[in-house]
Amino acid sequence: MSLLRLSLPLLATLVVGGFLPTKAPAQDYPDHPVTMIVPFAAGGLTDVPARVLAAMLQDRIGQSVIVENKPGGSGTLGGAYAARAAADGYTLFANSIADTQNLYFIPVPYNAIDDFEMIGMIVEGPPLVLIIDAAMPYKSLDELLADARANPNKISFGTSGPATSPAMALAQLNDLAKTQIAGVPYSGSGEAARNVSPSGVQGAFAFYAQAKPLADGGKVRALAIASPQRIATWSEVPTMQELGFPNFDYRGFVGLAAPAKTARPIIAYLNKQLNDVVQSEEFRSRMEALGMSVPAENTPEHLAEYMRRETARQATLAALTGIKMTSPQH
Repeated sequence: MSLLRLSLPLLATLVVGGFLPTKAPAQDYPDHPVTMIVPFAAGGLTDVPARVLAAMLQDRIGQSVIVENKPGGSGTLGGAYAARAAADGYTLFANSIADTQNLYFIPVPYNAIDDFEMIGMIVEGPPLVLIIDAAMPYKSLDELLADARANPNKISFGTSGPATSPAMALAQLNDLAKTQIAGVPYSGSGEAARNVSPSGVQGAFAFYAQAKPLADGGKVRALAIASPQRIATWSEVPTMQELGFPNFDYRGFVGLAAPAKTARPIIAYLNKQLNDVVQSEEFRSRMEALGMSVPAENTPEHLAEYMRRETARQATLAALTGIKMTSPQH
């Protein structure tokens, strides 16, 4: 009887053990191609860093990393697709500043933080740059604002639509400077920047990669950078904070996430590979040319906390636009 009692636990262990896999799934990861969902069109501010990362990442993990663009709904179409994907590490999502803004303006069918496991940030930036037509007489932000106060609605800025960073930056500037600079919506911030001309709008808040070539070509003049620090590759342009506008911070970011409940060992593995790529000199130099930088602290927790803080801050900025805000679904 005692022999039977001793052997039963052993037998149970052997039987159960016979049905268990010899390796956990995470140990074999990745064993086939990985897809990275970019929720905007190819060639955009989210797409470019994601593609550079994907190309360099696949060399490290030994599997193809396929970038799949799913634009639409200000990024929510691709976000919803990624949130519903299998939590196995083979579908990743390039999130961005839009994920902290959208819920205040449009229905978003997922929670941009809770429905994902954060992996880490790919890049910070680029910042918005306040540009004006080079033919305008203003040599400083003070000169521009003085004329704008004296002549309400005389000056117009191009924006990329009402629920976007350029529109919110203009709304905040008008609120703080007590001006009435009119906003003219275009289909994107690049188009808005290109329409800063004698026959178009007088100025715009444009992202660095859109503003710098126009300034270098003599078409526009940059008056201020909307970030806490000056840009190394454009150091002569002061920040909005230096010019008396604290907390005037409009920088994008591109992060990397996976569907919620993706195994922690997979997240840890991807975070290490991500950091090895983004901290490389090749990646950093390519991003610097776009006005983007690589974060020093880059853990999954850091990205999640960053998104929480930014989502809360965006509520205040969204209210300045005067647009009727939606009630967040999550």
